[in-house]
Amino acid sequence: MNGGKDLAEVAKLFLKLGFISFGGPAAHIAMMEDEVVRKRKWITPEHFLDLIGATNLIPGPNSTEMTMHCGHERAGVKGLFVAGFCFILPAVVITAVFAWLYQLYGQLPEVEPYIYGIKPAVIAIIVGAIYALGKKALKSVQLGMVGAVVLIVTLLGISEIAALLGAGVAGILLYLIRNSGQQTARGLLPYTLLHVAGSSLADISQLKLFWIFLKVGAVLYRSGYVLFALLDGELVATGILTRQQLIDAVAVGQFTPGPVLSTATFIGWQIGGLPGALLATLGIFLPSFFFVLLLNPLIPRMRNSGLMAAFLNHVNVASVAVIVAVAVTMSRDTLTDWRTIVIAVVSLAVTFGYKKLNSAFIVGGGALLGYILTLL
Repeated sequence: MNGGKDLAEVAKLFLKLGFISFGGPAAHIAMMEDEVVRKRKWITPEHFLDLIGATNLIPGPNSTEMTMHCGHERAGVKGLFVAGFCFILPAVVITAVFAWLYQLYGQLPEVEPYIYGIKPAVIAIIVGAIYALGKKALKSVQLGMVGAVVLIVTLLGISEIAALLGAGVAGILLYLIRNSGQQTARGLLPYTLLHVAGSSLADISQLKLFWIFLKVGAVLYRSGYVLFALLDGELVATGILTRQQLIDAVAVGQFTPGPVLSTATFIGWQIGGLPGALLATLGIFLPSFFFVLLLNPLIPRMRNSGLMAAFLNHVNVASVAVIVAVAVTMSRDTLTDWRTIVIAVVSLAVTFGYKKLNSAFIVGGGALLGYILTLL
């Protein structure tokens, strides 16, 4: 049995990814696809797409949940927990250091010069993943048309969840039209979106702090502005945190590697020191482990059902379209001068010219090139 060896491989890979995964969920998933599908072949491209599609439909941080799925595929339930823990750990530790410094000095250090070149390099990694995943997802002209519609409506501001579910429902309807008389709705993945009740705490206890972040982790779809809105309602509106503290916390989550939900570590530290940081972190990530543990065994059964296979096929192509929309938005915000364009072009050339090169080198190369170009 290679259980111990497999667990060690899972731990090593996702600890590394935890340190180099900049750029948000789309970039994290692109790096995972490169590592577990193309390089290590732990998962087939088709199954990896199924995992992305299904993960997009449950609450929690998508990229973190994808690490758990990948760990489960390689080393079972133990691998699920090891992969998730190792991916989260670097972000939590780095964020905790920033939280401690912030508590001491009341402001964040200037980090922009150090990450200037990382963003355009990350765009190149995302484009590489879009190319690889898109080849597998585009199985027919119909799926291509669905992907195009999802891309357009996402760029116009429609919720990604609404677009993904709409694509899945379209797939089911088209399947039923083609196979009228056969109804196999078993295996359909239900999910419940709980309402987050506002807290009116003047003096927050450690248990209540844990409960707030557990609720947020259980209902959070996507991240960024959604996370900001939920935490604003739970913490700022109730006087537990100032809005500036929340803005600084989200900023730390954005410019550190790994999941943006490490924001919880920063906030927990400001409210309750090290114990508060640990409880907030545990609370916001714990639901994801639970959801993935329940979801992972269902995905092969969904694929074996004709009805649910149609659902997954359409959600998968919609997921690729959503990643394309993220890349377009990131490019619009990031490629603002000749330096960032040069970094993006060089990174693209390396990504497609040296497909076996570890994405860590592309991230590191982008950072180094960005630093050099800012000196000009």
